[in-house]
Amino acid sequence: MPHMIALSAAAETTHHLQPLISDLGLILMTAGIAVLLFRRLKQPLVLGYLIAGFLAGNHFDFFPSITDMKSVEVWAEIGVIFLLFSLGLEFSFKKLMKVGGTSSVTAITQIMFMTIIGYCVGQWMGWGKMDSIFLGATLSISSTTIIIRAFDELGVKGKKFVGIVFGALIVEDIVAILMLVLLSTIAVSDQVSGTALLQSVLKLIFFLIIWFLGGIFIIPTIFKKAKHLLTDEMLLIISLALCLMMVIFASNVGFSPALGAFIMGSIIAETTMAEKIEHLIQPVKDFFGAVFFVSVGMLINPVTLVNYALPVAIITLLTIFGKAFSSSIGALISGQPLKQSVQTGMSLAQIGEFSFIIATLGMTLKVTSDFLYPIIVAVSAITTFTTPFLIKYSERFAFFLESKMPKKWVKNINRYSVNAQAIKSVSTWQIVLRSSITQIILHTIIITAIILLSSKFVAPLVADTRFGNTLAALLTLVAIAPFLWALSLRRVKVDEVEALWEERKYRGALLMLILIRMSLGLFFVGFLLNIFFSPLVAFVALIIAIGAYQIFPKKLNEQYHKIENHFLKNFNDRENKKIDRRYANLMPWDGHMSFFEIKKESNLVGQTLQELKIREQLGINIAYIKRGEVTIPIPTKTERLFPGDEICVIGTDAQIAEFTKFLTQNETEPPAKVEETDIVLRQLEVSQDEFIQKSIGQFRAKTDGMVVGIERNGNRILNPESSLILEKNDILWVVGDKKKMNTLLAAK
Repeated sequence: MPHMIALSAAAETTHHLQPLISDLGLILMTAGIAVLLFRRLKQPLVLGYLIAGFLAGNHFDFFPSITDMKSVEVWAEIGVIFLLFSLGLEFSFKKLMKVGGTSSVTAITQIMFMTIIGYCVGQWMGWGKMDSIFLGATLSISSTTIIIRAFDELGVKGKKFVGIVFGALIVEDIVAILMLVLLSTIAVSDQVSGTALLQSVLKLIFFLIIWFLGGIFIIPTIFKKAKHLLTDEMLLIISLALCLMMVIFASNVGFSPALGAFIMGSIIAETTMAEKIEHLIQPVKDFFGAVFFVSVGMLINPVTLVNYALPVAIITLLTIFGKAFSSSIGALISGQPLKQSVQTGMSLAQIGEFSFIIATLGMTLKVTSDFLYPIIVAVSAITTFTTPFLIKYSERFAFFLESKMPKKWVKNINRYSVNAQAIKSVSTWQIVLRSSITQIILHTIIITAIILLSSKFVAPLVADTRFGNTLAALLTLVAIAPFLWALSLRRVKVDEVEALWEERKYRGALLMLILIRMSLGLFFVGFLLNIFFSPLVAFVALIIAIGAYQIFPKKLNEQYHKIENHFLKNFNDRENKKIDRRYANLMPWDGHMSFFEIKKESNLVGQTLQELKIREQLGINIAYIKRGEVTIPIPTKTERLFPGDEICVIGTDAQIAEFTKFLTQNETEPPAKVEETDIVLRQLEVSQDEFIQKSIGQFRAKTDGMVVGIERNGNRILNPESSLILEKNDILWVVGDKKKMNTLLAAK
């Protein structure tokens, strides 16, 4: 009898598993066929997955079809989680912090334009309000996967506009995460409420900062302590466990699971194990990426596509032309020349994985119509196909556009691009104010989080004891004490504050900042005590706490700096180890820095720069040579190249392309990573009397800086002769030691 029951239970389990397993098998089979076919056709795999899933869906009888749409949705949801986790591993908050103004302005301009125009077009076509809102959101986010693949295939990664595009994609990724939260809020309330949206944004910012600070403080430490125990298998399991743990946390506080996966990926991206984990996760990413995209294709109804063929065509044209136009305008506004702006815009003219996720959100919440999802997928498939061609012909189109535009317009754009990118000095007051606001926001969030966690988890544990409230309040106060000290008493930017204090007009503002910070510290102590005690007891305890607070400032100072140093060490470990600066783009025209390695097989080994005549033949400047731990800044003509040398060169897109061919012919190739040096590229305006009417050669002798470009009266000269005389208001691009360049800027 027990044997029969066991067989019956096994049969029941098999019955429930069969649709899920069989549908997964069908998904993987179609994905495998798509890989083989589209590799052969040299087309993006994403497009192949979508088409394969579309044909394998239950809408066609001539292919094996799925048996249960619910199981496909389950696999799609799992695919989203791991796809977002892998995107987070490539994201890194530090990259977001380093995104320049150009990429930020470009991305934000494009997102705002496409969101508004998408909503308006949806309304024009007679769609509902929620359909129109979700349409605008899906059209505003470009596809990182498709763009990277297209750049790899076209071999354009050494060009300047690529850096702008990558920066814009980083900004778009974080905006897409914000959109998921805002759209969820709108969908739940079924109305666009400013208060609800603001609460959602503040809630998201609060949890992002807490997760990020806590994650960076704890996770890298765990990895370092257990490094000798972490095999590849264990590292993979721990990484996936951390991902799923954050998915649970995000779901419990009301966010989407995809957000939790993305955040954990971005936290791990800051650790020294990031590259290894990314390598280990790659098969998981490929597996679930294929599952996700094939599942997306399976959910498309061909009847819907036929019925909505006209909207698909309209939205496709809107995506291509709207995103190309708005991104180009954004790049122009940020100060980029016409050529780079057009190349940037045409590279971003598609939608992809985040658009699917946003459309899936609308479908899951049942706030969008059935036709929106397949339309978005169809538009993505078409723009996936057009993207490589747009990137390939963007440079030609830029030249064509420049030739057809009025000469006055072209001249004004060139002039604006130089003026917009002129380095602006930041006032001392701005530095102090920015640092103070950062201190206030971060420590306010940390203290609030500790108090809330204590009231929810610590207080119930000690509630039944005799002095439970006192014990809970004491433990919480000890935990927040270092941060209270930092919030109210820690000195920031000491030298700058002293300089401002000497100027009487800033004394009132500085005193106000101090008063605000100390008032916040007192408020949090009172807020904490009021949670656990009656107002009268809380007031007495507040006086005692303030007294203790004044008695132990040195101890609090030491404790806080110990916590801060631990966090900063974890945060900077990966960067101190290796920094990818391969595509550092700092110049206002095509000239930019690229990095290469001299291999031992190279025919260049042993030759001097004078013998190679790289500058004379190719127009390339060598900014520095890195040889082991030694950096040779602005090398002379007698300097020789040796095996393993890492060289930083400066030139235009065309010159870098020629130099790459030159190196390839001599058996060298670009490295994936190079270490950071103190050699930088800076823009200077000739305003000091000691440089006016002096030659470029005299400027170099005085500053040890190599002039690689000059802008005079709207005319640009790359690699000017050393005999050229400098005039007032000339704009120079100089390569040199970071400290000396900063000194020159400060002296302006």
